[in-house]
Amino acid sequence: MRVERVLNIAAPPEDLYDVVTNASRLKDWVTIHEELVEAPSGSLKEGSKLTQKLKLAGRCFTVRWTVVESDRPRRVVWEGRGPVHSKASVIYDLEPDGSGTRFSYANEFGLPGGPLGRMAGPMVARATRGEMEASLEKLRKLVE
Repeated sequence: MRVERVLNIAAPPEDLYDVVTNASRLKDWVTIHEELVEAPSGSLKEGSKLTQKLKLAGRCFTVRWTVVESDRPRRVVWEGRGPVHSKASVIYDLEPDGSGTRFSYANEFGLPGGPLGRMAGPMVARATRGEMEASLEKLRKLVE
């Protein structure tokens, strides 16, 4: 499953990049963030690892993330491993756009559980889209 969104944020790419790559700031804008279990201090860069507890649709789960690509202030790619060998990736692309940033967000994830996971997919995708919209609006307000 993949959810994505592009929005314009009235802040320079460098400022936005500094917020989205600072693990301690996740609580300020990611609506499904419950707890940062382990993370390096400061900006994440290629090779950085963090463990995050998330809550979606009433379910808590832990994801272990690795930053696999980091090109300040243009792009960040995280890959994660969750419960039951599930996988996820998050991609942030930032482009200067006038006095702000064109921010592209994509989240791709596979649900565990074979046929049952596929049946739950549409419900999880709806919940994920709603949380993504709320998170991105919080991010916009945080950095503008």
